[in-house]
Amino acid sequence: MSYGILIVSHVPEIAAGVPKLLQQVATDVSITAAGGTDEQEIGTSLEKINQAIAANQADELLAFYDLGSARMNLEMAAEMTTKKIHLYDTALVESSYVAASLLQAGVALAAIEKQLEPLKIKGNN
Repeated sequence: MSYGILIVSHVPEIAAGVPKLLQQVATDVSITAAGGTDEQEIGTSLEKINQAIAANQADELLAFYDLGSARMNLEMAAEMTTKKIHLYDTALVESSYVAASLLQAGVALAAIEKQLEPLKIKGNN
């Protein structure tokens, strides 16, 4: 079983930039991204997310996103693939960096998820 990282952002430049940062600490981890709408505007695209999932060489993906509507498209995309997608409601840059570096080091998924807990976005409850 191999793990990869998927980044989804409403901004194309963020989606392009975060993987560049992650590749500095995770050269052996498959990292793909989807950013912006099909017209390169602010938003997300189910088609771009599906393409990023398909392009990722891993069997299971740790998916990080910036806003809630990206999560909705990620959930739809997860239903359209045979790959297992883990969604994390965490600080995008920090948590994806932690996950990528730990995947590179061979850390188990359960231990990675424990490290991501403090980076969880708190609701207004």
